[in-house]
Order: sequence, then structure tokens, then C-alpha cells
Amino acid sequence: QVQLVESGGGLVQPGGSLRLSCAASGSIFSINAMGWYRQAPGELRELVGSITSGGTTNYADSVKGQYTISRDNAKNTVYLQMSYLKPEDTAVYYCNADLTEANGRMVYYWGQGTQVTVSS
Repeated sequence: QVQLVESGGGLVQPGGSLRLSCAASGSIFSINAMGWYRQAPGELRELVGSITSGGTTNYADSVKGQYTISRDNAKNTVYLQMSYLKPEDTAVYYCNADLTEANGRMVYYWGQGTQVTVSS
């Protein structure tokens, strides 16, 4: 069994920064891509960005230059550094991982989500 546990969400003022973390644990053989999505109230879940095992990143146009994704392969952890936050960045942020379990099964896992609220 594999778990993704996110942390780092909270309340931040407009213009502020926040860093989210997502750690994968359990029976993992390897992790391919890891990524972040977000879902605002009343909206569909949308891709924020992703990162391959080799470090290649991809971002939604709406967050380019504002968000940075990185990962520590030794810790099976992906990070989302968010800067210049705006109220419209308020959402539940989810991480996901495209991984191969120790038994060889390839599975797509989601974290439980962490709330980010941008408000004065």
C-alpha cells in the first residue's frame, strides 16, 4: 500500500508565499511523474504542474513564473513553492504520483489534499 501525505497548507496574505510538500511512502519500487492539482470551490480540479523523475517540469499557463515544483527523489517527496499569492489561488491542493509499486503494479495515487487560503 502507498500513501501520499501533503503538508504546508494554510492561510496566507495576498502577495505572500507558501511551500507545500507531498511525501510518498509504502511499498514503492519507483516513482515516475509527480504533480500538483488544485480545486477551488465550485470549480473542476485543474492541473497546476508536474515533474518527471529526471526533473523536467511542466506548468499550467496560469501559474508560470509564480509557482515552482521540485522533488527530492531520495525522500520520495515533491514540493510546490508558491509566490505572489492572490485570492484566486485559494483552493484545495492535491498531489499525485504515477508510480510502480514493489509488486510491479503501476498505479496512480492521490493525496488527501491541503487547503490553501489567500486572504487579508
